[in-house]
Amino acid sequence: MIQIAFYGFAALAIGAALAILLTRNVLYAAFFLLLTLLGVAGLFVLASADFLAIAQIMIYVGGVLVLVIFGVMLTHKKNTGTDINSQTPNTIPALNRSGSYAWLVAVLVAGSLFIALYTLLARANFSLLNGSGSVGWQSSIGTIGKQLMTEYLIPFEITGILLLAALVGATYLAAPHVRKNN
Repeated sequence: MIQIAFYGFAALAIGAALAILLTRNVLYAAFFLLLTLLGVAGLFVLASADFLAIAQIMIYVGGVLVLVIFGVMLTHKKNTGTDINSQTPNTIPALNRSGSYAWLVAVLVAGSLFIALYTLLARANFSLLNGSGSVGWQSSIGTIGKQLMTEYLIPFEITGILLLAALVGATYLAAPHVRKNN
């Protein structure tokens, strides 16, 4: 069962990464990036790298990808070829071609995906969920925290100062009107 999950997450990550390369729509590329990052997070979970999986989801999916999507949506140029005063209603082209069958296909795909994921989660033997993992399973968060505060303290502090300098520099470059008014 773990091998099926591994191959599923690997196929999701590789397939979505290829879709990023082959699509011409930037918004679709951002959504395929979401699938790629979720596939990689799933591979981290299967490799027992729980800290990396959580960091992958929170930092990249929760922060960077949302920022990219907002940037794409806010900078999207409108099509100037259409008439602004046109009285035709806005429609979704996919629904016009196939009628109500598009909703049926969407519900079938979503339902089958839900059933497949639910079956995978129900049959998987997660050591965290059944309580038997306290002997053989150990979280990587404690190990990473101890190493960052002891063995890698100097590089960790230098990285923090470098990121602070980059943040101050980006703020200075992004606000030219503040420099002119003073």
